[in-house]
Amino acid sequence: MPDAFDLLRTRRSPKIPDLAEPGPTAAELDQILTVAARVPDHGKLVPWRFLVIAGEGRKKASAIVLSVYRADNPNPSGPEIEKETKRLGEAPVCVAVISRAMKHPKIPEWEQQLSAGAACMNLVSAAHALGFGANWVTGWPAYDRRVLDAFGLKPEERIAGFIHIGTPRQKPEDRPRPALGDVVTRL
Repeated sequence: MPDAFDLLRTRRSPKIPDLAEPGPTAAELDQILTVAARVPDHGKLVPWRFLVIAGEGRKKASAIVLSVYRADNPNPSGPEIEKETKRLGEAPVCVAVISRAMKHPKIPEWEQQLSAGAACMNLVSAAHALGFGANWVTGWPAYDRRVLDAFGLKPEERIAGFIHIGTPRQKPEDRPRPALGDVVTRL
């Protein structure tokens, strides 16, 4: 297992079509989710939860997404149908990180939303630590209330990200990163 700094330095986001079987086992996924849950959480509100889309759940999620897509696009082309069918079912496992920020007298909703984002990043890093690739995306299904309702989200819940996990078919290429001089200022 790589040391922590090397792990963070080498993490990349493989393309979702490059995430193949095997995905994490149930025990490995539990390890990944345990790490994902170890994030800053002011007030111990747990302002997020996880929806695992794996196995037969991939087909169910794909059917929901395609149904909603067809409602808005009555005559989709073959490539559109294929794209929407694969959207959440292409990688062996997809985890929806659900933000459930709430009104609180001391803890701003923004802090709670950031905690959900931190859960997404921990999930991605934990998958990488176990040798898997992970890609964090949203896309239109994360913002469509019909999809969220079909996935069982409450009205106040939102999707912070869909984390696709699998074994990379190839080593992902790095993308250009900003020069520190462009993003760092000092007081």
